[in-house]
Amino acid sequence: EVQLVESGGGLVQAGGSLRLSCAASGFTFDDYAIGWFRQAPGKEREGVSCISMPHGSTYYADSVKGRFTISSDNAKNTVYLQMNSLKPEDTAVYYCAARLPYGLGDWTTEYEYDYWGQGTQITVSS
Repeated sequence: EVQLVESGGGLVQAGGSLRLSCAASGFTFDDYAIGWFRQAPGKEREGVSCISMPHGSTYYADSVKGRFTISSDNAKNTVYLQMNSLKPEDTAVYYCAARLPYGLGDWTTEYEYDYWGQGTQITVSS
């Protein structure tokens, strides 16, 4: 059974930091790319970041560049999203998802992702 389980969400003040984890199981982790998406209330879901396990390449949305860092621990089948300098507009439910690592020039395309986690809430207070 394929599972993606996010953890690390919570409430933080603006300017603070959080680290999200995405623990994967049930598929060959090293053959996939893992993306982070978020959905704020009343808004569409958007891509935040992505990492390709085979290639090590990383991708970021402009809104988080320089503040968020994606990384992986392949021994633990886990991807992390380190979020620094958080802003109230970062408040959202954050999801991780897995896809094959091809055509990542368009890494934000949601239908390319085969597996999704249940999401974790991040709330940034001002």
